[in-house]
Formats: sequence, structure tokens, C-alpha cells
Amino acid sequence: MDDKKEKKQVQPPLAERMRPRSFARFYGQEHLLGKGRIITELMESGHLVSLIFWGPPGSGKTTLGYLLAQHFNLPCLFFSAVLASLKEIKEFMAQAESHKKLYGQPSILFIDEIHRFNKAQQGAFLPYVERGEIILFGSTTENPSFEVIAPLLSRTKVLVLQPLDEVALNRVIDDALQDEENGLGQLRLTISPEAKRMIISQADGDARRALNTLELAANLAHGTEIGLKEVEEALQKKTLLYDKDGEEHYNLLSALHKSLRNSDVDASLYWLARMLAAGEDPLVIARRLVRFAAEDVGLADPMALNLALAAKDVYDFLGSPEGELALAEAVIYLATAPKSNRVYVAFEAAMKDARNGPYEPVPLHLRNPVTSLMKSLGYGQGYEYAHDHPEKTSIMETMPPRFRGRRYYRPGEFGLEKEIKKRLEWWERIKEKLKQEAKLTAPSENKEEKKSD
Repeated sequence: MDDKKEKKQVQPPLAERMRPRSFARFYGQEHLLGKGRIITELMESGHLVSLIFWGPPGSGKTTLGYLLAQHFNLPCLFFSAVLASLKEIKEFMAQAESHKKLYGQPSILFIDEIHRFNKAQQGAFLPYVERGEIILFGSTTENPSFEVIAPLLSRTKVLVLQPLDEVALNRVIDDALQDEENGLGQLRLTISPEAKRMIISQADGDARRALNTLELAANLAHGTEIGLKEVEEALQKKTLLYDKDGEEHYNLLSALHKSLRNSDVDASLYWLARMLAAGEDPLVIARRLVRFAAEDVGLADPMALNLALAAKDVYDFLGSPEGELALAEAVIYLATAPKSNRVYVAFEAAMKDARNGPYEPVPLHLRNPVTSLMKSLGYGQGYEYAHDHPEKTSIMETMPPRFRGRRYYRPGEFGLEKEIKKRLEWWERIKEKLKQEAKLTAPSENKEEKKSD
């Protein structure tokens, strides 16, 4: 009995035990797998290249690398950029060099969290990758464009992994409950639909997080079913009537948006609190606040967009619960700000013309004559540089002929838009004056031309 308890204590976590050992159980990245997709093409061609796996936690970056190494049957060593020393990695690369000379095969070097290596450390891989002695696999949650050096990036293919959707997470949970060898199958447990939805909604597309919650809830279960009570206890969070992927998610977001639009500050704060208490991802709320600032406040108060973006950055920096105060501050500001949807309406109208209208070529005078051929074809001819004119504008047309005279943006009467309206009217008066002057000078110019003829 004691031996069994000891074995149970040292057993790896469920998430590690359930790591897919074949592509058949690798869920959620259909854009990379399947007929004509890049991973399938690499396997069918027998030609493996260096790869950077970029995606959120729990999306399968490490697993995908392991499965590829297994398929190609190449020597593979896994290093964490947090724990491994460059000396260890160089020793492996020296072994890879010898292996290539002896057997003509490269070795796979897998660097987890490759973005944590500095430029010099990343640069050490380059000669080995170039000579084909190692195939580099790197996983990262950060944008490789900023975190991986350009020479290394140019020698690798970046694969973008997505958060697992509800269907994929459902399959992950079902596999774990049924697998008797590595999962929880021997316990003969079932899970209620509400409990499963709760695990999925709180996982945020992260399979590891879903499996960790499932394992803890299974340990808390007294009968044969994992219910909502066990999942709430595992998460240390009570679920309100809320499903982040279902109708209530959109209902509450809609309630927040419409309360803000109606300038009801107290209702706006309540709906914000409801979503946070129910476990909504605060960054989902932050995105809605940014959208609201652009759509419903607009140019009536341009500071609203800055404040909404600042609230998102503050939450990113502080996390919960401190960062939630910045969201509350943004909600109060947006609810009390002057409202205008004129930018939204104007952009929709412009998009309608762009989508539905015929293709309108850019007028020649607005094209940049970067070559002598372009210049000979009339590119840039007739262009008027606004700064050459005392009024800093001209009567030159910048709309395609078909849409001349079209008005998309009509500012409202609230906040800064009152000032913008004055500015537009001022520019219109200036241009009208220039048009009148052009009409007056046109006849005399024609007479001069006739005399010269």
C-alpha cells in the first residue's frame, strides 16, 4: 500500500502524461495539419527544415516538435532557454557535428522559450544551422519578429499555433477521462456538461490548464461524476451564470457596451464587475472598451481611445486584481465622455464604396514617379504640393473621378467634433475662395495663350 502511495506521489501531472504521442491525438491546429498543409507536406516530402513554433501556452508547440522529431527518427535534445547553459548546448552541437559526419544525418535541437536567449546566444546556432548539422526547433509565446535575430529568422520557418477551440478542448478532456494507461480512465469518472463547460471557459484555449483543472477536480470528486462544485473548488472560483463561449458572454458584453453608449456610469460599472466576477478574461473586456472608444466616442473625445489603450496596457503590466482598477477607470471615463459615432458611420460609407464600387485607379497626378518610365507616362504630372501654397492647400482633386464630391465624414455637435466641424468649414471656405480665384484668372490666361499663338 505504501509503495502504491509513493508511486502516486511521483506520478507526472496529467497534462504531461496526456501529451499526444501521435498526430491522431494532436488537436486544434488543423491549419497546419491535413492534406496540403505545411506539416503534412514536410512529412510527405521527407525534408525537414528549422522551425519556430509561435503560439500561446498550452497550444501544442513542444508536442508538435516532439512528434516531428519522432516521425523523422532523428536524434533530438530538448533544452529550456530558462534552465540550460550555452555550454551544454554547444556540447550537443559538437555531438551533432560528429553525428552528421558519421551518418550524414542532422540532429534536432529543440529550444523551449527561445526568445529568452539574447542575440549573441541565438547567433551561436547560425553556423550549425547553415551547415545542416542541426535542425533548430524553437518555441516561443512572443512575436519572433521582435525576439529572434533576423539571420536566424531568415533560416527558419515560423509556424503560428492558435489557442485550442472548444471542440479541441472537449476532445482533450474526453481523452483524459477515457485513457486508462496515462489518463483517468481507471477511475471510471464522468463529467457533467456544466462542469466541462466551466473547465473549457476558464482554460482560455490552453490544454495544459484544462487538464490541470480536470485532474484536481477528479481528486476532489467523491462519487463517479465530476460536477460543477468540484470544478469550482479546483479553480477556487464560483461560476456565475456565464459561459465565455456561449450566449451569456455576448449578452454581458452587449449590456456593458450599451450602458456605456447610454452614458450610464453605474450600470457600466456593474456589468464590468459581473464579467470580472464570472471569470471573463479582462483583456477581452479591454478590447471591447477600445472598440467602444473608437466606435461610440470617436473624435468627440480622442483621449478616450488613448485611455482605453492605456487601461489595456496597465492590466497587462499589473494583472489581476490590481489591473482591474484601470479597466474601471476607463469604463467611468467612457461612460461620461461625449459620444459620437460619426467616424464609424463615415468609415462604413467609405468601405461600402470601396467594396461595391468598380475599381478606381489612382489618378496619375497622385502617383509617385519613382522611375523615368513612370515620369514619361505622366505619373506625378499636375501634382500640387500643399506646403508651396500660402493657404497650405490647393484645389487639386484627390478623389477618383467617380467619387468626387462624396462626403463621408460629417462631424457632430459634441466635444471636439464641434471644433473639427469649424475646421472643415474653414478649409471649405479656403478652397471655395481658391476656386473662385482660379475662375477669374482662367480667361486672361487663355487670352495670353492666343496672343502667343
